[in-house]
Amino acid sequence: MAVPLPLPAIHASHAGTWIRDANGATRGSSKGEAIVAASDTPMLLLNAPLVATRLGYPDLSCLDLLELFAFVHPARFCVPTPKGLASALGLDPPESDDAVPAMLQQAAGVLVEHCESEDWPEREGAWSSLQSLMRLRWPWAQVLSPHVAKPVKPEKWLFSRLPEWEETADRPQPAQVLIEENEVEAQLEHLTGLGAERREGQRNYAKAVAGVFAPRDQRKLPHVLLAQAGTGIGKTLGYLAPASLWAAASQGTVWVSTFTKNLQRQLRGEARRAWPDKRGDGSQPVVVRKGRENYLCLLNLEDALQGGFGGRAAILAQLVARWAAYSQDGDMIGGDLPGWLGTLFRKRGIASLTDQRGECVYAGCPHYRKCFIEHAARASAQADLVIANHALVMVNAARGRDHAQRPTRIVFDEGHHVFHAADSTFSAALSGQEAIELRRWIIGPERKSKGRRRGLAARLADIASYDEDGGEAIEAAIEAAGALPSDGWLQRLNDGEAFGAIEKLLAAVRALTYARDESGGQEAGYGIETEVAQLPGNLIQAAQEAERALAAIRAPLVKLGVRLEAILEDAPDWLDAQGRARIEGARHSLSWRVNLIAAWEALLDRLGGPADPEFVDWFAVDRSEAREFDVGIHRHWLDPMKPFAKVVLEPSHGVMLTSATLRDADDWQSAIEASGAPHIEVEPRLSEAQSPFDYANRAEVLIVTDIKRGDLPALSGAYARLIEAAGGGVLGLFTAIRRLRIVHGRIADRLARAGLPLYAQHVDPIDTGTLVDIFRDDPKASLLGTDALRDGVDVPGESLRCVVMEAVPWPKPSILHRARRAAGGGGAYDDRIIRARLAQAFGRLIRSKDDKGHFVVLSAAFPSRLLSAFPEGTPVIRLTLDEALQRVAGGVSGEAVAVEQKDGQET
Repeated sequence: MAVPLPLPAIHASHAGTWIRDANGATRGSSKGEAIVAASDTPMLLLNAPLVATRLGYPDLSCLDLLELFAFVHPARFCVPTPKGLASALGLDPPESDDAVPAMLQQAAGVLVEHCESEDWPEREGAWSSLQSLMRLRWPWAQVLSPHVAKPVKPEKWLFSRLPEWEETADRPQPAQVLIEENEVEAQLEHLTGLGAERREGQRNYAKAVAGVFAPRDQRKLPHVLLAQAGTGIGKTLGYLAPASLWAAASQGTVWVSTFTKNLQRQLRGEARRAWPDKRGDGSQPVVVRKGRENYLCLLNLEDALQGGFGGRAAILAQLVARWAAYSQDGDMIGGDLPGWLGTLFRKRGIASLTDQRGECVYAGCPHYRKCFIEHAARASAQADLVIANHALVMVNAARGRDHAQRPTRIVFDEGHHVFHAADSTFSAALSGQEAIELRRWIIGPERKSKGRRRGLAARLADIASYDEDGGEAIEAAIEAAGALPSDGWLQRLNDGEAFGAIEKLLAAVRALTYARDESGGQEAGYGIETEVAQLPGNLIQAAQEAERALAAIRAPLVKLGVRLEAILEDAPDWLDAQGRARIEGARHSLSWRVNLIAAWEALLDRLGGPADPEFVDWFAVDRSEAREFDVGIHRHWLDPMKPFAKVVLEPSHGVMLTSATLRDADDWQSAIEASGAPHIEVEPRLSEAQSPFDYANRAEVLIVTDIKRGDLPALSGAYARLIEAAGGGVLGLFTAIRRLRIVHGRIADRLARAGLPLYAQHVDPIDTGTLVDIFRDDPKASLLGTDALRDGVDVPGESLRCVVMEAVPWPKPSILHRARRAAGGGGAYDDRIIRARLAQAFGRLIRSKDDKGHFVVLSAAFPSRLLSAFPEGTPVIRLTLDEALQRVAGGVSGEAVAVEQKDGQET
């Protein structure tokens, strides 16, 4: 047993605050006393930002055990709660809040003792990192220094320890094979395991999926399958069975696309049933692939380690470097980097270490051969299964660098989100934030800007010196980019001092939006918008001048792209393979920016002219709590599945969209229209597998009729009483952040005193993924959230026993929604959206055959036409809050109750 670390410790929750002296007893304390104590001497605590929020004192100087855990055990998972830390270290969890400080001292002792252990697996690099952290005055450095021994041999620098990727031969095109039904059944039985329950629905589903992998008969006409798979049908193994058979027989690659990172993690685990972690040659048959912005950029990290970051951010960089040496794939968002690490440090430290702006220099980077992104890209080219997200699949299809690697057999899991992903991918927005990023990409750092960001001239200096025309194009682009917004543009717009053609256009857009907005958002502090119609002459003139300014930027960029292509075709002697790769990367980046500017020009060309019925255009001022952060012009397709069909479906050979909520009630037509298939005149095949769960006896829908809309005290009281009745395990879903915060503020202390911790998105300084981890780990905890928690959250078992929605999730009445509503059938279009949201929220409740619980909607006038959102046979009861509390406290009995039918009649 490790000796507890003799340092004072503090724990703060909504129930109170407790302090333990270095070698003394634990005592309760007021917030004021705790703040004074923490100011006098660094204290042990867990999750400093959360404790600071509880105390109402932001500047805590402390010894955070999460930081210590990240140093000692990089790339290792730990739920960031006292119970989670104790579990990760093999300690007994504290039974009450007042026992937490003593546990923190014990946990610190275990971690420090581990640094002295001979079998510490993460010892390599620790001493060197600690020396750097000592210079940065990391609070833990002095504590750890006597316990981390200096190695006999000098430790390798991180960048020399990481493995390099190797070139491989291109994979040949896949063979044309047909998967037989009996083969699918046998493979499914193998994946589910001998003796597993035979699920006829899963077998029929898997056999239907096999048709997606059949050879197609005509160019641009893929096999398309729409598969509704009820919760619990086992759809993951259902499509992995035929996918694995086809990949083995054809030597081709299947892409499985998801909307949530949670499902990506689940898929990676399920895929191990069909593929080993490594092939005999060391390559990976299964690869998780994400967008560039998810991975650690080694060049950004090197800059941060060498002075690019200061203060606390520099400490974060050192801890990230520790993690990078042990990470499986360098994935910082949803990978093996603890989600809580970034929240321990202020500002956008994690984001600054990724390639957020597409400014990668590819082969021009000294770490190119070790790059995590390049590792993933090359591994996916040789993989049997690539697990990706909807946005990446669409972007890769639209502008992937290598046409041969674009996906042709695709399974879109969480297929009900494909429409929304396409809507985002194929839209255009000319905004201040987007334009200033383009300026920085072209010009590079200006004035006091820090960091490694380099403009075109620096990235292509050798090309400019070798090719005169290319050098002139770079100079012309830099000069023209001066018309783009620069730092301080929002303040200049507010002061009426816009500079340059684009800023003047945005100033006119901002003024007109404020003049015409009637949403009520101005007074409430929300973002505001107005449609692009009946525009004044001054705005049209500003748009024309801005369009000319953009054309002046695009022209030299196009010329530069031509010159780069010419250099590749007639390469000089000094241009080696790495140089060619760098120029290819530059060409790809140039093409992306040229297309972006062309889209902006097309957007501006439309202003003042006739409306295009295929698009919806609007002006917007984006605001958060009345603070403006962007101004822009937006264009979305009325039906984004039209470009999706052209870009994704047409080049594919087989595509499946699958989900538990793919279609609305018994209506397949809306699902067919939302698939994009009609745009390429393909008749999709349809498949449906009903959920095996006994909803009639395992769930109840309770519609509470005596909570008036807008009565926040009553709403808060209802949430508190429902959580108390359930004993925790409640997922509370809100349609507005403001109401969520008010409810949380009213009830969190009360619940904490009853031993029922309450966490909340947009309140607690914790990322969403970690909040769900905390919720899953503690059956007494409850969690409040918004849209992100309505879908993709998988919490089976006792930890989620009740879902409470504060209102019917009506669509936001935006300009884009108004246009789609008019084109989609008016009120019927709204009803389809609401039923889908209700079905997705209800799907959080029953995740396994043993789960049971209540789905509560606090709505005095819940329309009966929406009840078809719930599974057939689920009891639906309208009742008062007191009656609902009795049913929640008593649990789901499975006894016959008076239920409301789909037509609104009771039986």
